[in-house]
Amino acid sequence: MSQAPNHHSTANLSPDTVVVSAGRPPREQDAPVNPPIVLSSTFHGTGTPAPGDRVYGRFSNPTWDPFETALSELEGAALPALVFSSGLAAVAAALSLVPAGGVLVMPQHSYQGSLLLAAEEAANGRFTVRSVDIADTEQVLAALQGSAGEPGASGPADMLWIESPTNPMLEVAEIDVLARAAHDAGALVVADNTFSTPLVTRPLELGADVVLHSVTKYLAGHSDVILGALATSDEDLRSRLHNYRSLHGAIAGPFDVWLALRGLRTLALRIERSQATAGLLADRLLGHPAVEAVRYPGLPGDAGYERAVKQMDGFGSILCIEVAGGAEAAEAVAARVRLWLPATSLGGVESLIERRRRQPGEPHSVPENLLRLSVGIENAEDLWSDLSRALAR
Repeated sequence: MSQAPNHHSTANLSPDTVVVSAGRPPREQDAPVNPPIVLSSTFHGTGTPAPGDRVYGRFSNPTWDPFETALSELEGAALPALVFSSGLAAVAAALSLVPAGGVLVMPQHSYQGSLLLAAEEAANGRFTVRSVDIADTEQVLAALQGSAGEPGASGPADMLWIESPTNPMLEVAEIDVLARAAHDAGALVVADNTFSTPLVTRPLELGADVVLHSVTKYLAGHSDVILGALATSDEDLRSRLHNYRSLHGAIAGPFDVWLALRGLRTLALRIERSQATAGLLADRLLGHPAVEAVRYPGLPGDAGYERAVKQMDGFGSILCIEVAGGAEAAEAVAARVRLWLPATSLGGVESLIERRRRQPGEPHSVPENLLRLSVGIENAEDLWSDLSRALAR
């Protein structure tokens, strides 16, 4: 749980500077500028361990500290973040905060792993899930308060789960309004910030209690590690989440975390490039004869545009299109591209394309012809040329 020393405060720095400067070793003569990888399962110690002692590799590792420090500073958390072995491990830890017999309010469109795990926990009787359209503020407020006919009978919720924009429908939630209402109802607020990253949205500043990341995606950014993370400013919540990580063994390998920190250093450049290209592609796809609809919160006609302008620094690097001709036509587009990679996941330097309903667990409310486009850092005109050729055929 020990933090790596930082040679200066990043409190007054821009986020695109923090990604480069946070989590560096102390400035000492001949010291490395990058944190080293520490490969040790246990640590020296005698007597009763004191608070903050590492003791054993399942509790802490010096290689985790710089990444956890950097992420906490990016998210504006008062405490070091917690890195997990996967995004889904972080999801499981966050869901452990719902009390037994409690109520979870969750978006109907969310990361598939979150939906499936919550459904499994509900089927096992651990808690009840109230599914909502997270963009419908009034519906979410009602679900937080509970009423006759709501799943789990009447009564307030114990946790509100937020994704904004949602995966893959790109709905935008009023995070600040929903967080206040959740707290008024006595509920914790967990916000999955994987799509936006802290360079675009900072949910803790908008009232969330815990922020979740699939580090696999934008933070690491190179499609080569599987990691997750949670950040909070609440000492009790962090302690509970740390205990969950330790007891359930949801720990990350030091080399993976070192790679994630290296990837984090270029996050601002990658987001700047991919976000600009996503906006360009969204504009060009509007009105395309082979495209029935374009989903991107940066389009003035998008349902989430005004909220996105209010609470986001940009609009993200994911867009979705609904291809004319149904599922078969959408699959054909994904098969015809040569630069875009037909694969699941997102947030890497390479551009990915996927028909989401090919995944068996995807909600049926996601259109069969919807393609999710994760825009990478390739040349924008090359991406457009490849995609437009696939659509034209």
